[in-house]
Amino acid sequence: MLTENVIEVEKNIQDACDRAGRSREEVRLIAVSKTKPVSDIEEVLTTGILDYGENKVQELSDKYDVLPKNIRWHMIGHLQRNKVKYLIGKTVLIHSVDSLRLAEQIEHEAAKADTIMNVLIEVNVAGEESKFGTTCNEAIELVRAVAALKHVKIKGLMTIAPFTDNPEDNRIYFKKLKQLSVDIKSKNIDNVDMDELSMGMTGDYEVAIEEGATMVRVGTGIFGERNYQI
Repeated sequence: MLTENVIEVEKNIQDACDRAGRSREEVRLIAVSKTKPVSDIEEVLTTGILDYGENKVQELSDKYDVLPKNIRWHMIGHLQRNKVKYLIGKTVLIHSVDSLRLAEQIEHEAAKADTIMNVLIEVNVAGEESKFGTTCNEAIELVRAVAALKHVKIKGLMTIAPFTDNPEDNRIYFKKLKQLSVDIKSKNIDNVDMDELSMGMTGDYEVAIEEGATMVRVGTGIFGERNYQI
């Protein structure tokens, strides 16, 4: 069942790349495994997917301990500063840096571990009150401030678009994030790459790819509906 879901998602990604004139290699599929058991991840692993996204630090750490070490873990949920220390050395990318204080905590923990932590700056493009992320207007200022940290490397931007029944409704937000990344890149800020755009989820990842996403975060489309009661 999960294998069939992956095949379907992969087909949709390829189709979206074809429509946009992009290579499939330009888009990384992150299987969002939050709330799902280790056995589900083990099944999806057989399809060759090595990138997995988690929302909670504890759940990521628990799965990290028991699953193969070649998995590339992504922290995609809101991150509290007191949890940062548990991620260093376990995650390849933190998608949800939305404040200088959080970035400074990552710097502190990464420096202790003598490593560099790759991050994305989370931008609340749609301006939803329920979502985290810096604003489009403040994003460049935040990027400049974080860029000064020696053990934090900005690799690009991330956004969570509004939940909608019509994925076309979110095209405007994906376009905005892409344009913002172009604007930031043009400023040639030291220690800043704008190579990654993490945008698009199960309901709208095809539109996101058409607008330049390099990472799509697909959970329900692979693992099925979630039961948040457990």
